[in-house]
Parts: sequence; structure tokens; C-alpha cells
Amino acid sequence: MSVMAREDFPLPLLGLVHLRNDVRHLRPIHYSEPLSVTAWAENLAGHRSGTQVELVAEVRSGEELVWTGRSVYLAKGVFLPRFDRPASSGERPEFVPPLPTAQWRLGPDAGRNYARVSGDFNPIHLSALSARALGMKRSIAHGMYMASRVVGETGPAMQEPFEWNIEFESPVFLPATVSVRISESGSPGERGATTFAGWNQRSRRRHFHGWARPLGAGTQTGGA
Repeated sequence: MSVMAREDFPLPLLGLVHLRNDVRHLRPIHYSEPLSVTAWAENLAGHRSGTQVELVAEVRSGEELVWTGRSVYLAKGVFLPRFDRPASSGERPEFVPPLPTAQWRLGPDAGRNYARVSGDFNPIHLSALSARALGMKRSIAHGMYMASRVVGETGPAMQEPFEWNIEFESPVFLPATVSVRISESGSPGERGATTFAGWNQRSRRRHFHGWARPLGAGTQTGGA
């Protein structure tokens, strides 16, 4: 947030849309540890709906790197003249909802509650009124709330290094009921990749999908 709030940050902070995260937890971090965080923006690029940018963060305990994260954001409707608009990649494959393993019921205050924890008070998350001022029909859930909740329920043991990825496809308008499918892979007694997806059961639109796995568990991932 400190990087995106700088005067020389090339995109408007308010209304940025969260597209994707790639995160590596290199070891458990105790809440009492003093940490240093280094963050920067890179890979500013054109997008068919505007301009996207990647935000990278590294967390260290002393000299030890303990956590890395890469987030991709879209400034919808912002087209910088030095970037060409990429051609559309065509329609996405049809999503066929699987049997859910969980149902999340999110109230209209879910965005405000997570903002108090995270410090992310982007108006698109706070109320229907503030979200409409930025072009949304209602407030939407934070992407990092959805990510933290589903990763917390997937399952790499928190004492071992692990990594996860999530891609956001459609916003979760509050209040909402989100259907979730979490699927584990790997041989019995071995922890492999866990895949997940969340969707709106009524509209059949997928909100997000991704995976989590122990570091060094291999590269096979897939949709849930």
C-alpha cells in the first residue's frame, strides 16, 4: 500500500482490481519477530481492460528471507499511451461447477471487517454507496480475504515451507454465498498439491481458482 500510495505510482490506487497472487512461505513466522519488508512495483503493461502492474514484497527476519509475494492489479479503464492494448485471448472455457466441499456465507460487513484487520480501506470493499462511487454495483470482498481463507482451509502443514497461487475471475458482491471446492492430490501419507475453486452457485460464475503445495512437492497443478 505504501508503494501504491506514492505520488510517482503511475496508476490510481482507488478502484484497482486484484487479479492474481503468487506467494511463498519459506518458514513459519512468529508474531513477536521484528521483520523488515521491501516492496516495489514492476512489469507495468497494457491489458485488454486497462493497465496492469505487479507488486512484489519480500519479508526478512534479520538477513533471512522468510516470505515472498507477487500481486497483480488492474487499473480498469486506464489506458496509458505507451502501451498497446493486447488482443483478446478469446472466450474462457466454460466452467462446470463441481460438487462443493464448503459454503461460505459473507455478510454485507465482510469488507469492513477485513479492512479493520488488513488496513486496506479501498472504498470498493466498504459499502454499497462507496463502491458505486467507483463504478461497482455493490461492495466486493477483498481478494486477500478470499485467498487467506481458502489457503487456510487447504492444508499444507504450517510448519513446513509452502507456496500458493490464486487467480481472481469475477468479484464477490456482498452479501454473498460462495460455493468452494477443495481437492487434495498425492499418494496416501504424502502431501501433494491441493487445488481449489470458489463460485456463485446460482450464476455458475467462478470467482477464483488456484492451488497450494509444499515447496519442492513438484509442479503438477490444475483446476479444481
